[in-house]
Amino acid sequence: MAKYIVLRLVTAVAVLIGVSIVTFLLLHIIASSPGAAALGQQATPQAIAAYNKANGYDDPLQVQYVHYLGNLLHGNLGYSYKLNQSVNALIAENAPRTLYLTGVSLVLSILISIPIGMYQAVRRNTIGDYAATAGSFTLYSMPSFFLGLLLIQAFALSLHVFPAEASQSTSVIGVILDPRGMILPIVTFTAVNVAGFSRYMRSSTIDNLAQEYVRTAKAKGLSERQVLWRHLLKNSSLPLITLIGLSIPRLLAGNLLIETLFNYPGLGLLFYNALGNEDYNVLLAYILIGAVLTVLGNLIADIAVAAVDPRVRVT
Repeated sequence: MAKYIVLRLVTAVAVLIGVSIVTFLLLHIIASSPGAAALGQQATPQAIAAYNKANGYDDPLQVQYVHYLGNLLHGNLGYSYKLNQSVNALIAENAPRTLYLTGVSLVLSILISIPIGMYQAVRRNTIGDYAATAGSFTLYSMPSFFLGLLLIQAFALSLHVFPAEASQSTSVIGVILDPRGMILPIVTFTAVNVAGFSRYMRSSTIDNLAQEYVRTAKAKGLSERQVLWRHLLKNSSLPLITLIGLSIPRLLAGNLLIETLFNYPGLGLLFYNALGNEDYNVLLAYILIGAVLTVLGNLIADIAVAAVDPRVRVT
């Protein structure tokens, strides 16, 4: 197990270094003049040149990357001249609200999708299975922002049950104390995830129902409920664990769309605004955060699956 974890850690570090190089180069191509992006189009060529020189942007790319990597190792993500704050401060300010939205939605998605998927597998080819399948395909094929717009139209503009805008509190406590403002964003995020997770859970459960250990458990006199929750749940959940790790990029993309749609002050909205403002350091930091979370999600999923199923460790 220790060897397996070490190999996965080495792979994760190599991937992160590769991602940092690629994103660094891409953003330098897109934002060819960080000075112009930071100072604005009205800045004089002399001011732009002075800015680039003062911040090392006129050095060769390999030198800039070494400096950038050194700053990363010291936890320095740069400075946003558009917002007049360090990127570290901006992330520390907005990340807790994003974590709350993503965390609550992800937990609800798992708690809802597991029983739905297992129910569909056990009662497959019934009316309930067909209805759940139709709902899942509809939600899965629907962009999250479109579902959010439908919910806003129905519950905010027509019925006036919930506000169209998410909570604008600057603290997580304030967001938690404003549940009405978070209902629509959380429901939007959760519904799309449930659609995907439940389909995988259904397929995995159907595969495991045909396994010998299920027939053996039934032959011992265990009830259907005992077989499902004592034996079938753990083995059927393995693909879902992997899927959750692999879905981190989609969760980040969903965060960007949902936070922008509901004007929710989190990392997604910060990145969206940075795109319009050409805020070079914020863009680079957000992309790297996405890469780190993706690698960590895959790493945690691999370790979790290996802990549950020792056969994975030899692959």
